[in-house]
Amino acid sequence: MMAEAGAGGPRLAELLAVGRRLWDELEASTEPSSGAPAVQDKVRQGLEALQRAEAMVAQLELFSENEELEEIPSADLKFMLLPALLGALTLKQVELSRRREHLEKAREHFLRFLKLCRSYGLGSFQLPPGTSGQEQSRSPSAPRDPAQPDLVAMAMSRTAKIERYKQKKELENKLASMSSSVESGTADEDQIREFYILQIQKWIGTSLEEIESIDQELVILKSRDAARQAPAGPRDPSRPARAVVKPFILTRDAAQARVFGAGYPGLPTMTVDDWYEQRRRQGIVSTPQRVPAGASDEEMQKQQQEAEEEEDDEEALRKARDWDDWKDTHPRGYGNRHNMG
Repeated sequence: MMAEAGAGGPRLAELLAVGRRLWDELEASTEPSSGAPAVQDKVRQGLEALQRAEAMVAQLELFSENEELEEIPSADLKFMLLPALLGALTLKQVELSRRREHLEKAREHFLRFLKLCRSYGLGSFQLPPGTSGQEQSRSPSAPRDPAQPDLVAMAMSRTAKIERYKQKKELENKLASMSSSVESGTADEDQIREFYILQIQKWIGTSLEEIESIDQELVILKSRDAARQAPAGPRDPSRPARAVVKPFILTRDAAQARVFGAGYPGLPTMTVDDWYEQRRRQGIVSTPQRVPAGASDEEMQKQQQEAEEEEDDEEALRKARDWDDWKDTHPRGYGNRHNMG
């Protein structure tokens, strides 16, 4: 494996170096928008370089599930970072129409990196939920109620995040102190190996964080897409549409309706009897029902209440008719004896 890696080493190392440099420039960029042409051009170039490097790693078979970490040459350890760097650059693409595609592709890259690290025993971590082959921490005989939050899992997740943050800071400090000697070529074999392993461990924490963020965003995008594609449902039958009530003139009898109809052709007329009959057909004024034999006290009370409401409606109608009759036979102000000289 060393000979094959050496034969393709310079070109492979160059591609990785280009991808790492562009990634570092993007992280330190002061561009106001990640969608700026200069930014996206670097993203494209970085992805192309890393994809070519990953294809060469697969062709050279630098990594295998059947070997131990000690068997990997120190110079080849840095190529384990390729999937993680590809995932990070994929997330920097800003095409909104392909956002879901980019998220899923980046997740695949990060997950492939985590599985590779796990196969070599690099870092102690659990694969993200829903990943094939992850540990099952809960007994299958005691399934969790989906309506209740898993407080234990939430507490474990919070503890894991805090621990990852502490480890990340420690790793960054160690890497900063070692980078100058490694980059200048003065570091020995053990220092180079430790430096690359520390980089891998740092990206393990980054990959776990990115997958968690990706999963949260995917849930939102899938819900949005489902809402857009869902057809408009029928109206709730329990809440029928209210009929539009057009204005009309309420008259005492048919003769008065003819008079008002002639004077106001723009508005229809309706007698009190017609109005009452229309309301009855609409169910607004109902005819009392007979109480069946053997009905309970509650049913009898309900029927009695409906009957009283019906009587109130009839009484109000009768008073309205009497008042119309009285106005027809008495002039306005009739019977007013106050303040008269």
